[in-house]
Amino acid sequence: MKVVSQVKLYDTTLRDGTQGEGISLSVDDKLKIAVKLDQLGVKYIEGGWPGSNPKDMNFFEEAKHLSLETAVITAFGSTRRSGVAAKEDPNLARILESGVEAAAIFGKSWDFHVKEALQTSLDENVSMIYDSVRYLKEKGLEVIFDAEHFFDGYKNNQAYAMETIAAAEEAGADCIVLCDTNGGSLPSEISSILQEVKRHITISIGIHCHNDGELAVANTLEAVKAGADHIQGTINGYGERCGNANLISIIPNLQLKMGISCLDDKSMKQLTETSIYVHELANQTPPNSQPFTGKSAFAHKGGMHVSAVLKHPETYEHIVPDNIGNERRVLVSELSGQSNLLFKAEELGIPLDKNDPAVKETIEKMKQMEHKGYQYEAAEASFELLIRNGLGEKHEYFHLDHFKIISEKQKEGAISTEALVKIDIQGQSVMTAAEGNGPVNALDYALRKTIGEYYPLVHEMYLSDYKVRVLDEAEATASTVRVLIESSDGKETWSTIGVSGNIVEASWQALVDSIRYYFMKHSDRLTKLNTPLVQPEAGVKNH
Repeated sequence: MKVVSQVKLYDTTLRDGTQGEGISLSVDDKLKIAVKLDQLGVKYIEGGWPGSNPKDMNFFEEAKHLSLETAVITAFGSTRRSGVAAKEDPNLARILESGVEAAAIFGKSWDFHVKEALQTSLDENVSMIYDSVRYLKEKGLEVIFDAEHFFDGYKNNQAYAMETIAAAEEAGADCIVLCDTNGGSLPSEISSILQEVKRHITISIGIHCHNDGELAVANTLEAVKAGADHIQGTINGYGERCGNANLISIIPNLQLKMGISCLDDKSMKQLTETSIYVHELANQTPPNSQPFTGKSAFAHKGGMHVSAVLKHPETYEHIVPDNIGNERRVLVSELSGQSNLLFKAEELGIPLDKNDPAVKETIEKMKQMEHKGYQYEAAEASFELLIRNGLGEKHEYFHLDHFKIISEKQKEGAISTEALVKIDIQGQSVMTAAEGNGPVNALDYALRKTIGEYYPLVHEMYLSDYKVRVLDEAEATASTVRVLIESSDGKETWSTIGVSGNIVEASWQALVDSIRYYFMKHSDRLTKLNTPLVQPEAGVKNH
């Protein structure tokens, strides 16, 4: 069995991928993704089915104006209809009208589908395949024939399945793609059947797998080992039902592990960026656990694992993350050891001596806090403050005396909320009240209003996201809650955490940490008062 040395990548995200539940792309989205795929180095970009809807036809019109360097825009469609001549078939006419140089047309290779779905004869189906391929070839197009349901068809009626692809080859097809349309084949079946096909078909053989058995990537790799040199799939595995073969996983497996060329090294480093870019345009949250390109793909949490990775990354990493544009991350939690803390401190630019007793004390403090419900993986600003506090750095710019929150609902009216905050700033007490949309919002406004006279820097930052998680749901309304706050100044973002049985108290902790962190990072611009306080604005009381 001779394995190919190079494969051609055929992306069908813009057509097959959009059949996935919850996936919808505008024409503009599709054009942007096409440009991104071209930059990645994909050979074929299937833009859609021009005969099926106005959006796809609009895409092909707009795609004519794209300046693509490596990719060929491809149209998708079916063979001619039963009893209709190829030159009179409207579907084939739409393909030609799209102006593409290459087309992928699918035809039935499973006799069951021919009889039950098309409700035509086996001989007519073979003629439909031959006539359609021949017609498009005569019009000057590169033609890729997708043998739909080929593996199921082969297992049910081997002779007929082979007859369908032989007709496509005889008609002049440039490539025949064997499709595991129902996604139920096993890798061993893909391999043995494709090897048998290679004995009879002399032109390029491709593979198109669906993921219903969670084997689409494995089946694709087996197909390449068996001689396939044309790979079809989607970015991030989008597709109908359980999705299509994920090119984001297929590409590095082929190139970095099997030595089969897909992309140049520069393009390989764009893989993570491309994955995230398509997730964002498709309005999908990138799964942290997505292999290769996910945020957690090279994240290490256990102390022993981190210690080993810092010595030799290959101990717990199957590839170098930088090769695909991803990065190594070390997480901090109750599972952390000294290595985690040292690594994170180095990332943050904090010099630590592993022999310093403060390091061990900080680790123990962190574990105690995590036991209470704190989680620093997503709150690195609070984590940095924890380390610096452990080293004796105190970034206390103000102290709470007390706060009070009053919510009032009048008959047929909305709920109004007012927060009153009393703060000690450099030995002086200041009290301010503010209204807001709910208790946390009111508390946030009151705090900023209170300290804003003395630390104007606080007006440059704002709360950009707010999340609450109940930690012990069995306790119902008495449950402990974890509040995660994301803040921003428009240039950078940071996250802080608070935990309490009271949601307002948890929110207060996260709010204060957010301000402390920002002040610490911009201490050179922080106003420090060494003179009597200026007269506060109306509504602020000095005590």
